[in-house]
Amino acid sequence: MFNIDRSTEFVRTLTAEHWICLAGLIVLAYWLLKTSLGAKALADSMPRRNNMPVYLPLIPLFIWFGPVPMVVLVARAMTQDRLSDWQTAFLQNCVFIVGGAATTAVILLLARAHFARRLRGFGLDIRTVAADFLCALVNLLAVWPLIMAAIVVTMLLGQSIWGQEYQMQQHQELELIAENPELPLRITIVVVAVIMAPLLEELLFRGLVQTAIRSFFVGGNGAWLAIAASSGLFALMHANAGHWPALFVLSVGLGYTYEKSGSLFRPIFIHSFFNTASIAAALSQS
Repeated sequence: MFNIDRSTEFVRTLTAEHWICLAGLIVLAYWLLKTSLGAKALADSMPRRNNMPVYLPLIPLFIWFGPVPMVVLVARAMTQDRLSDWQTAFLQNCVFIVGGAATTAVILLLARAHFARRLRGFGLDIRTVAADFLCALVNLLAVWPLIMAAIVVTMLLGQSIWGQEYQMQQHQELELIAENPELPLRITIVVVAVIMAPLLEELLFRGLVQTAIRSFFVGGNGAWLAIAASSGLFALMHANAGHWPALFVLSVGLGYTYEKSGSLFRPIFIHSFFNTASIAAALSQS
């Protein structure tokens, strides 16, 4: 017989995260039904017209993973024993912000030169910003349960291999913002995580890398292959292997929204919302 008291007690135990996951599951289920379990989701997706040489995405990749880390190492060596830990982290983030802005500018110049309709053909049409902002919230809601599932599976596998004491290592920037109350450092962390990283990484991995791979395929299956390949590369570019499954799932969602909408603003917003939620969670637990 239905017990109202027990049901009420159960509802009270649900947290905001549970409700978010439940809402996400509803949105995801609707998408699966509407697209025949995803089979028809990208059936009408066509490659973006461009004349990029195969090596072109390697140029910003080299800048971001070459000179920028080198400058960080030089700055750290020059200020060793002169700055506190939080000041060193602050300096490092400042270098990343400047380096990220420079790399972003290079990507925009390359896209403008090699995409049909220039930046609009690349996926940066200012007229779609408002719609992309709202749709990004729904898209992130749909992919959120899958990200949480990836984290749970990773934890279970880690505990089965390394024992019950296994814990996923928190991202370095989240550790910094939780452990250091200094406002200048926290501002740079927010700028890096909420603005610079989503902007740079989406222009690079979705705009250039995914498009370059997509150019070799025709039809919806080709789009999914490009999304999977670019998502694998996106995950591998992050240092913590324990985060790879969740990052891959997130990246697939980001790549899908780019292929479906043709707009880069949408995955940029999703990425920014995800990082904002991560920062908020880290601060609430500190």
